[in-house]
Amino acid sequence: MIFGINSLYIWTAVIIIGVAVEAFTLDLSAIWFAVGSVAALVAASIGLPLPAQLLIFVLFSAALLILVRPFCRKFLHTKNEPTNADRIIGEPAIVVIEIDNVQETGEIKVFGQLWTARSADDSVIPKGAAVRVTAIRGVKAIVEKV
Repeated sequence: MIFGINSLYIWTAVIIIGVAVEAFTLDLSAIWFAVGSVAALVAASIGLPLPAQLLIFVLFSAALLILVRPFCRKFLHTKNEPTNADRIIGEPAIVVIEIDNVQETGEIKVFGQLWTARSADDSVIPKGAAVRVTAIRGVKAIVEKV
């Protein structure tokens, strides 16, 4: 018992929390603690004392995190697929609407396409200025004055 609560309930709660965190992050980090909690739950159900349950939890979680996570990430690695948008990085463009990060305005024309733009250094860039695209953040081109 921990604070008057049966340790079976606590390990069950840790399992649920670990699975929920993993479901939201998809980072293959919290799931190992959920599996460690299952091992501790088994230890609690056969009557091992709390220190032994905690030791089993830590050992199982750490071992799985260190040994299995890299193996799983290697095979479950999601590939970053480049899009056509990446091709504008490094390209010259013309400002068609003044770029002002504070006012959240700005638009450029690159390869005949219009892009919402923001200044890389937060400077105001006037309409008609020549710029170079340095990055893309979401659907906005990040530019610097040439």
